[in-house]
Amino acid sequence: MKSAASAGKFGSVISIDRDDPSRGDVHQLLSEHLADMFATSPAESVHALDHSALSAPSITFWTAREDGGLLGCGALKLLEASPGSPVHGEIKSMRTAASARGRGVATLMLRHILDDARARNLERVYLETGTEDYFAPARRLYARNGFTECPPFAGYVLDPNSVFMELRL
Repeated sequence: MKSAASAGKFGSVISIDRDDPSRGDVHQLLSEHLADMFATSPAESVHALDHSALSAPSITFWTAREDGGLLGCGALKLLEASPGSPVHGEIKSMRTAASARGRGVATLMLRHILDDARARNLERVYLETGTEDYFAPARRLYARNGFTECPPFAGYVLDPNSVFMELRL
């Protein structure tokens, strides 16, 4: 899926399109994201990716924008069951800009990522998020959208600072 557009909570059009994680404003948002992850979780429990890792061929990266202004971002990493046949995906780097929080940007991005996963005929989408109170809004968002807790996946290990979730598509 290339692009999606939706009216935000305040009636304006929010568009979601593929983007470059190294683009200036996106790089800044991702740097803030990483800084918050390291401020709220022990270093060994931080699994957020930087802009260069988000440029990998197995990752599709999107931004949400309104009139060109960056509102948020999110990514889908393909997880291969066997070489060349992705059947699962992992949500990475979901982040809403501080100025856009409370406007439904994260919900729009999550729905866009899930629509893309369905279009690719993925069987499941996974994610890892934190256990700290800081991550409670993210856990609620994922639960509202059908995600349930699951064991670690794709090389992750049990960690008291991580919650693993999945959605069967």
